[in-house]
Amino acid sequence: MAQAAHTVASAAVESCDPIWSALRDEARAAVDREPAMAAFFHAQVLRHETLETAVCQRVSQRLTDADLDPVLMNETFREIIAAHRYLGDMFRADLSAVFDRDPACTRYLEPLLYFKGFHALCTHRFANALWRDGRRDLALLLQSASSRTFNTDINPAAQIGMGLMLDHASGIVVGETAVIGNNCSILQGVTLGGTGKESGDRHPKIGDNVLIGAGANVLGNIKIGDCSLVAAGSVVLDAVPPNTTVAGVPARVVGPASCPEPARSMNQGLGFVDESSGI
Repeated sequence: MAQAAHTVASAAVESCDPIWSALRDEARAAVDREPAMAAFFHAQVLRHETLETAVCQRVSQRLTDADLDPVLMNETFREIIAAHRYLGDMFRADLSAVFDRDPACTRYLEPLLYFKGFHALCTHRFANALWRDGRRDLALLLQSASSRTFNTDINPAAQIGMGLMLDHASGIVVGETAVIGNNCSILQGVTLGGTGKESGDRHPKIGDNVLIGAGANVLGNIKIGDCSLVAAGSVVLDAVPPNTTVAGVPARVVGPASCPEPARSMNQGLGFVDESSGI
């Protein structure tokens, strides 16, 4: 009887959470395809009742080392989510961003279980919540563990909006006073840094729906306007207007953004493409 009630409750949760429902369906299909991995899929997805607890489980395990006990971190992450309910919405938006924009991603299951960009972003979201709560030592420890494990270095104080994709993620650096808007895409090797030893507000402010190409450096307290494209390998030292493409070292305006929503389309071309006309 208790098991039946639990099944009904789980079905009700899935019915109002389409991403979690899709994840569980994908995990069940994965068990059928790879029976040898059944225990893994059950431990990471199927035994959980919510996406939030599955994220806590997976990220805490991936961060495990001599400094972080996975059981304690799992419990700590659950406590953070209980105090900061908005994190669940962020996880869902970030998963959707990867699923929507990465052609190599065919299931929600893939970023949840395997993609270090998603794991690094989740780690930062936990660290940022701790930072806001004044628990700076644990926040900094998470930053250190993420840097070591995922090769990303995101200061816990950095403010990051929803629907972010860190594609490949290796070598990404985000400074303390950086701000990243909603629905942005950032590729590997990107630095959002300062220009020297100045203190205070010294890092870039990235607008919504911005695409920053691989290896780009955006330096100083400058604004990158909404729906702009920073081309791969660029060094940006000056503010960028909205709906603009910049490229080069130092970066210069080379034209309008390659499309209306660069971060979502992932179109890294240097000229506007009118998709309605086929040009």
